[in-house]
Amino acid sequence: MDAVYTHGHHESVLRSHRWRTAANSAAYLLPHLRPGMSLLDVGSGPGTITADLARRVARVTASEVSEQALALARAEVESAGVGNVDFAVADVHHLDFPGDSFDVVHAHQVLQHVGDPVQALREMRRVTRPGGLVAVRDSDYAAFAWHPALPELEEWMTLYQRLARGNGGEPDAGRRLLSWARAAGFVEVTATSSTWCFATPEDRAWWGGMWAERILASAMADQALATGAATEQDLRRISRGWLEWAGAGDGWLSILHGEILCRA
Repeated sequence: MDAVYTHGHHESVLRSHRWRTAANSAAYLLPHLRPGMSLLDVGSGPGTITADLARRVARVTASEVSEQALALARAEVESAGVGNVDFAVADVHHLDFPGDSFDVVHAHQVLQHVGDPVQALREMRRVTRPGGLVAVRDSDYAAFAWHPALPELEEWMTLYQRLARGNGGEPDAGRRLLSWARAAGFVEVTATSSTWCFATPEDRAWWGGMWAERILASAMADQALATGAATEQDLRRISRGWLEWAGAGDGWLSILHGEILCRA
């Protein structure tokens, strides 16, 4: 059931995660939130979405798999001046909360990294009050699309898929969320999708520059080298590919996400 987190917490990774907000990453959930609600944010990461959600409900509990990871959310929430957030170390496969504890349980980009996403959804359902919502959003790597069709980006995709699966995850989680929810026992499920799109010179410079660094310096790079999935030369070539994409005047990238809203 255990899985290894492919991305790690290098600054290049956190730079992309801190870009995420409730508006650009949880828009499908926002119309359902009310001021009096309690919400569990599973896998809160660096806490930018957590802080946004806390501004919309009465109380949020941010959870992560370790104190080290949770410290990132604590720092962001404190910096944002948000006071209605609690923090807990928790494994989504075995959440240490009583049943029927929360009105909403939310997870963004989590199920693609866990060993048993169906068990994770069962636990999320267990701690949600009857009539409450479980909200999950995950990317679907095989559905990413970009232009120009650079071979280095194809190489990056193949490498990422290999490492993520080797770590016990499912990089094409987005398309599987509905089936996982059904397997976890949910009956009332609304499945949707949405995208991030990077096409302006500023967006390309940010996203491409981030991945040009990430492929060389993050945990993914360490795993690629340690497993023999790639060489230093391979990683440098992929890094240059991301910079080439970022500098292309007609460069475009769309990242697809699956979303589910499940009624407990």
